[in-house]
Amino acid sequence: MAHRVGIVGGDGIGPEVIAEGLKVIKAAGVELDLVDYDLGGTRFLADGTVLPDETLEEWKSLDAIYLGAVGTPGVPPGVIERGLLLKMRFELDLYVNQRPFVSAELGVDMTVIRENTEGTYAGEGGILRKGTPHEVATQGSVNTRMGVERCIRHAFELAATTQRKHLTLCHKTNVLNFSGDLWQRTFDEVAVDFPSVNTAYNHVDAACIYFVQAPEQYDVIVTDNLFGDILTDLGGAVSGGIGFAASANLNPSRTGPSMFEPVHGSAPDIAGTGVANPTAAIISGAMMLNHLGETDAAARVTAAAQKFGSTEGGTVAIGDAIAAAVS
Repeated sequence: MAHRVGIVGGDGIGPEVIAEGLKVIKAAGVELDLVDYDLGGTRFLADGTVLPDETLEEWKSLDAIYLGAVGTPGVPPGVIERGLLLKMRFELDLYVNQRPFVSAELGVDMTVIRENTEGTYAGEGGILRKGTPHEVATQGSVNTRMGVERCIRHAFELAATTQRKHLTLCHKTNVLNFSGDLWQRTFDEVAVDFPSVNTAYNHVDAACIYFVQAPEQYDVIVTDNLFGDILTDLGGAVSGGIGFAASANLNPSRTGPSMFEPVHGSAPDIAGTGVANPTAAIISGAMMLNHLGETDAAARVTAAAQKFGSTEGGTVAIGDAIAAAVS
């Protein structure tokens, strides 16, 4: 029975890289029942649609969602981010953002687990006296024991399966003494359930240095929403470039579909030129296959993408090379 997958090609290079990802998945021998959704910045500019409630409800019956990229010049900041991406994360409970970074050449093999539904992105805060010299803006960080623990537990479960069995907590406990304390105490308590996993702690600013100077020291990293957003972009930069940065937005409880996307953005400046690297989208597709239980195909796609993802010749040529390697 084919897996039912929602496709959101989105804007810019999004449809181009998703087309290559689907080509590779087909070459790997996996059948998908695809449902296309016209969403993103272009759709918003056309008729004001962002993410209708009826579409969100329909998504709950899918096995997964495969997203290219969203964002178009002319759309006010925050409309697509909060109205589509964050709404999707919150309503589908995609509480783990998992991003692998692998480069044999650079000695990098690490995965960042980012809490995906709380922290500063939860939207707690407000503005008083806007536009006056006495304007006040607050933006709180929401951290619940449940939200923190389930993210940390997922990270420990992943670390327990790796060769190095090592997990690093990244936070800023010396300054963020309330949220940091909750994260550290929870991390220490969950660690008791995973005696085979070695642990460490880094302040997030120190981790930024280590990501650049010695990324090979890391195996699995777990962190909050904001720090994770920053660290994962840096991880992409130090492991070969953002064109190789894949991600999974996971609902490990499987109460709804998980969403898989490259993190490079819609890149409208190169849309339609055929030069976008689809490797991140292809690896994201492999992560989707793994989540769907197609572990053999996922492994073959990942290996081929790591080997041929730097192929010259543009979007289609890279997709063709990876598809040929898995067929």
